[in-house]
Amino acid sequence: MKLIIVGAPGAGKGTQAAILADTLKVPTISTGAVLRKEIADGTEFGKTADSYIKAGNLVPDEFMVELMKDRLSRDDCQNGFILDGFPRTVKQAEALDEMGVVIDKVLDIEVADEKIVMRLSGRRECSSCRATYHTSYNPPKQADICDKCGADLTVREDDKPETIQNRLNVYHESTEPLIDFYRKKGLLVVAQGQEEVTETTKEVFRVLGIE
Repeated sequence: MKLIIVGAPGAGKGTQAAILADTLKVPTISTGAVLRKEIADGTEFGKTADSYIKAGNLVPDEFMVELMKDRLSRDDCQNGFILDGFPRTVKQAEALDEMGVVIDKVLDIEVADEKIVMRLSGRRECSSCRATYHTSYNPPKQADICDKCGADLTVREDDKPETIQNRLNVYHESTEPLIDFYRKKGLLVVAQGQEEVTETTKEVFRVLGIE
């Protein structure tokens, strides 16, 4: 299966993509992971991308298209893949069509904005070992202290409330038109995001017709 997952930041796309990849035995291609590697490696592309991400904006289309063109040409994608984070705009979707990539289905995971803000603003990351926590769903034993190494927990720049709101605004303006684009192609299926990951997975499998 060649699948695209769309949804607002924090809707659970990455989690469901990992579960689907394991079930379908195809790779998940997360633009977020690819971008983070570029940033960590200190490449010129990474430096440019980092400035957009920290401001809560989308990385420009021409950068993302070139990045994904290279990734999708690799051998592990020949029998299918799951795209998480690409395309994010209609222009990127059209570029995907121009590459000759045939998509089977587009999964839209829908979660209300207020729930997204609660999910993302509650995330915490260890300043030393990078372990992750959540103030509501996975709190540390001691507030703001890592259970594993005792270092301080921090809020990622892109998880600050004002940045989250900007990310949601960007999503609604730039990415939501994709939903109409793929609905008109007859490829769109919609899953309602649930509070529990397992319940969301059941909904995802149901709309995709996976047993």
